[in-house]
Amino acid sequence: MFANLLIILSCSLVVIALFRRLQLPPVLGYLCVGLLVGPTALDWINESEELPDLAEMGVVFLLFSLGLEFSLPKMLAMRGVVFGLGSLQVVCTSALLAGLLAALGMPSNAALLLGAGLALSSTAIVSKELTGLGELFSSHGQNAIGVLLFQDVVAVLLLTLVPVFAGGGGQSWYWALPLTLAKTAVLFVSLLLASRWLLPRLFHEVATSHSAELFVLLALVIVLLTAWLTHLLGLSPALGAFLAGMLLGESHYRHQIEADIRPFRDILLGLFFVSIGMLIDLQLFASHGLMILGLTLLLMFLKGCVVMALVKLRGSDSETAWRSGLALAQGGEFCFALMAQMQQNQLLPAELGSQLLAATFCSMVATPLLLRAAPSIAMRLHRKPNQEMQLEEISARNAELHAHVVICGYGRVGQSIGRFLRREQQRFAALDDDPVRVKEAAAAEACVHYGDSRRGELLAAVGLERARLLVIAVDKTDVALNVLKAARRINQDVPILVRTRDDSMLAELKAAGANAVVPELLESSLVLASHALVMLGLPQDHVQSRVEEVRQSRYRILQGFYHGAQSNLLDSQGRPKVLMHAVNLGADAYACGRPLEELALEQMGVQLQAVQRQGEELVTDASTRLHAGDAVLLSGPMAAIEACEARLLAGH
Repeated sequence: MFANLLIILSCSLVVIALFRRLQLPPVLGYLCVGLLVGPTALDWINESEELPDLAEMGVVFLLFSLGLEFSLPKMLAMRGVVFGLGSLQVVCTSALLAGLLAALGMPSNAALLLGAGLALSSTAIVSKELTGLGELFSSHGQNAIGVLLFQDVVAVLLLTLVPVFAGGGGQSWYWALPLTLAKTAVLFVSLLLASRWLLPRLFHEVATSHSAELFVLLALVIVLLTAWLTHLLGLSPALGAFLAGMLLGESHYRHQIEADIRPFRDILLGLFFVSIGMLIDLQLFASHGLMILGLTLLLMFLKGCVVMALVKLRGSDSETAWRSGLALAQGGEFCFALMAQMQQNQLLPAELGSQLLAATFCSMVATPLLLRAAPSIAMRLHRKPNQEMQLEEISARNAELHAHVVICGYGRVGQSIGRFLRREQQRFAALDDDPVRVKEAAAAEACVHYGDSRRGELLAAVGLERARLLVIAVDKTDVALNVLKAARRINQDVPILVRTRDDSMLAELKAAGANAVVPELLESSLVLASHALVMLGLPQDHVQSRVEEVRQSRYRILQGFYHGAQSNLLDSQGRPKVLMHAVNLGADAYACGRPLEELALEQMGVQLQAVQRQGEELVTDASTRLHAGDAVLLSGPMAAIEACEARLLAGH
């Protein structure tokens, strides 16, 4: 068992790092690890009784986390899509796939269960890709998320029904099903009472102790206890974990619980997907490659067509319909869990199960590539029937605007800028991709339009070539960079102001053509520091000049920070953060007596912030020689700082 875990975790470390660079979901990486180390490929893993048990715990933690994120108000707000489109998609796709499976000779109850499992799509892949592409709030993105919410509920029910359809208790499924639902209702009521009366007191006592260990232990005990109680009732342990998570999701401790559970969930869930990947016979791709390809295409075609037809019947345009179908055409992670349980309960023939596992795996691998290619395909092959009208309408509304301001992103920051512009009687046009926000704003402001600011035709429609200023106030820096590039293709001369959260991509934004970049974190620090100096009695003019010096130097004095034990050394893009570190020179340090020019520290990727000697900060230049006892303050990525420290102390 120890050797198996060591092999799995080591391989996962390499593969997940590679998939992260390729911006592919980790779930696919774990499946590939299982595929490679399994008995049909490298055969590095020995038979072990403990591995399937650990893998099943991954499903338990997955459903507990799903319960924490489950939002009944969100489902009610999207009830038209969730219960309308979602239920129709599951029913129609399940019936169609179950009919095909029954035609292949599978018993009707197993065909219905597997057909429903194949009707589910991958929440992990679809939500990640739509978020990364900035399409989460688009019409097809909202369709996909709404259907996935309904599918998550169905997935929990299906995992519960596997023992029922397997006839484990000796009862027919039509007698066992009502009994299972009754047990589920009793369990839900019991957990509801516990979440109202017992758990808040427990969490309050643990929280007041300020002990992270106790909080983690309590969260783990709740997950495992609810799963065990559900198992005692003859139900799926995953169901109890989901119900416990759903009830705790309404508490004040939800985010802390989620953060504490995440490491256990990710590792155990990785083991689950590795174990699923080991079930996929790699030799099948050689011996039955065409069959697997055919099953993959058939699965994606049928699921995609059902979604397209349903979305079209609901009155959406053709592009929204086929892009919704494309987003939901793949198999899902819950389908793997369902097929694994069905094979354990002798409900699924081994040969057919292996082929369907391989086809589901292939459909999930293809989905990120298809979703990323969909915008360019849509641009070439289709246009929404109302898209041209929308562009013409926006162009007509802004045709008379000259020397105006264009605001990309009308969230809190964009709205604040708009209010100042309106007070100064400066005309502006704003773009935002949140339909709810645009609807709210457009009721009072005719200058706010819906659309993706990265689209050049939309920027042209709001008159960017005639604009006096462009303000990019979107929340994500990578999206801001794409907007900036699209804007420069239209207008090379317009001044562009970019808002970011931090300085992680400051150089890239400047290189892409930004005239000014305002990092919120650094600017707020600057404002607080200026207020502190004024409150200490320093003259307002002096403080203002210091602030302007910092801004002119691109916030150099504010870049970097002293990291602590809890600091994350990577930014949101996965790149090393800029840190600060002081190197104290001893009498035998290599740098003693040498000029800064000879040491060439900045060529190693750091910035020399200061040199302190006997508590005083020196005014330095290239000829300044370092002495024993000096403190050299550096800022830069951790690797560069370590390299500079080695040069200063040992000359390496």
